[in-house]
Amino acid sequence: MAIGKVEICGVNTANLPLLTSAEKEELFSRIQTGDVQARKKFIEGNLRLVLSVIKRFPSANENVDDLFQIGCIGLIKAIDNFDVTLGVKFSTYAVPMILGEIKRFLRDNASGLRVSRSLKDTAYKAIQARDALIKRNQKDPTIEEIASEIGISKEDVVYAMDSIQSPMSLYEPVYTEGGDALYVMDQISDKKNKEDTWVEHLSLSDAIKKLNAREREIIRLRFFEGKTQMEVAEMVGISQAQVSRLEKNALRVMRGYLTA
Repeated sequence: MAIGKVEICGVNTANLPLLTSAEKEELFSRIQTGDVQARKKFIEGNLRLVLSVIKRFPSANENVDDLFQIGCIGLIKAIDNFDVTLGVKFSTYAVPMILGEIKRFLRDNASGLRVSRSLKDTAYKAIQARDALIKRNQKDPTIEEIASEIGISKEDVVYAMDSIQSPMSLYEPVYTEGGDALYVMDQISDKKNKEDTWVEHLSLSDAIKKLNAREREIIRLRFFEGKTQMEVAEMVGISQAQVSRLEKNALRVMRGYLTA
């Protein structure tokens, strides 16, 4: 992959601006107020980040223009989602996002599902149009609005956007701080392991201990393994009527313990 050329995607990489920390902070403050020009300047001032990332893929059998455009999508996502209260540098947050976009692109292409250049170009235009509409109207645009902005049918917009979509891994890095990565899975709540659920499980476990051995076995088979009363009867060597009677008694004992 030749990356020594000066121009990538029409961008003269030799003339990319360098922003100071103060300039980045000032521009980002303006971006948060909806300043489109500040956003454009901030993107241009961080394109060197994209270049530094795509240099990590010298053996990738891909057009450098494609990798650069994909990296720019990651950069734009980083700008849209960056939270200054995290206390990390923008570059620290952005690099994993750019890397993630490129890795997904390479992974999906390696699977044999090739997306045509024209379709990808349409998708990139749609993404840029969506971004501009969000900044202009302070809300997510509809497919119809995006299609009208770039002058194509809404069906073509949907098709193009779908062609470059890929699932996000739970291990996708969001940002790194002090060398430790924060992943998507770290920001997803686990409803199964909420404190009240653990308390319920502990209480249920204590209630089961109030049963005799046969009742515990019946409850385990019926409600933890999903067996029918007939199946339980065959497994423990008693009648279905006896299973029903023991089950009802066990549930009564447990209910009494839990509501006491």
